[in-house]
Amino acid sequence: MKIHEYQGKEILRQFGVPTPRGIACFSVDEAVAAAQQLGGSVWVVKAQIHAGGRGKGGGVKVAKSLDQVREYAGQILGMQLVTHQTGAEGQKVRRLLIEEGAAIVKEYYVAAVIDRSKQRVVLMASSEGGMDIEHVAAHTPEKIHKIWIDPVAGLTDAESDDISRKIGIPEAALVEARDVLKGLYRAFVEKDAMLAEINPLVLTGDQHVRALDAKFNFDSNALYRRPDIVAYRDLDEEDPAEIEASKFDLSYIPLDGNIGCLVNGAGLAMATMDIIKLYGGSPANFLDVGGGATTEKVTEAFKLMLKNPNLRAILVNIFGGIMRCDVIAEGVVAAAREVHLNVPLVVRLEGTNVELGKKILADSGLPIISGSDMADAAEKVVAAAKGN
Repeated sequence: MKIHEYQGKEILRQFGVPTPRGIACFSVDEAVAAAQQLGGSVWVVKAQIHAGGRGKGGGVKVAKSLDQVREYAGQILGMQLVTHQTGAEGQKVRRLLIEEGAAIVKEYYVAAVIDRSKQRVVLMASSEGGMDIEHVAAHTPEKIHKIWIDPVAGLTDAESDDISRKIGIPEAALVEARDVLKGLYRAFVEKDAMLAEINPLVLTGDQHVRALDAKFNFDSNALYRRPDIVAYRDLDEEDPAEIEASKFDLSYIPLDGNIGCLVNGAGLAMATMDIIKLYGGSPANFLDVGGGATTEKVTEAFKLMLKNPNLRAILVNIFGGIMRCDVIAEGVVAAAREVHLNVPLVVRLEGTNVELGKKILADSGLPIISGSDMADAAEKVVAAAKGN
């Protein structure tokens, strides 16, 4: 789950990380009123969407008068903001953050993320913060410094100071930088984050450090114990199909192919998409029905896939361990009848009660194509999608 910048800054402030003062707005009039409330003579008008690269896309503007605040807010609110993270379709801007200006001397990058290979949280920092951090990571990785944090000791003062010096933070700002890094790490751990990023962290003219941006991604599996994070959820920023899928405990991600995939287990789903590609096809979705697929869940899964106008065929690939093949087969038959399936359906079953499951499919009277194994099923569904 992702949240907006202004929400991320609310979390950072809970952990002692200083940020510029700012106010979230939903209209042009609110934006002007926010600037008046903040005072000063320079304000930053920032689009709030769940994507980076907003500045390059025209979603961040510096205003030097209230008239400019009104002008920029009017331009940004409602625009379809396209960045390298939104894709060509962009994302509609429905919220703004009006923030006080900052006298920036230097920009840095800091982030906490899980390094699964070492089973620890890694803190990353670079002297090259700002909009081109991806370029830095790709072309000058030596400029990104890392600390793998001991989960018992946490991030120590010595580690914080060492990495701060490596990215060029001056001695006068070292104590503040230490507080920022330790606060970022604590926020990451205590809020069950998958990513906590400040880009840029800035050094101001008076030698203070401030989080000028905030990006958080959270572990969806931990949201049951994080009602404060769930309250930040903005459904306007999420794919409607994924929202619908979550209501039925389905893991669904739309893709740009034309072969729908219904699979139980994330690993098997990935392997299924790979083998479809191997045989010359293109998957239309990732869809994991999990280990407790009911007829209702399978039916909803079919409905989700059929909403894709590019869909040309469906592959159901089930390994029956906890989930019995006969139960899946009954669900597939019921779902196919309820949705009046009008695209070719290939089914491959293996595991518990597989013979009974195959018999249910064969006796259904539906034009279901049986796959003897993954390769056979993939070959058949690719051919069906091509009309062969």
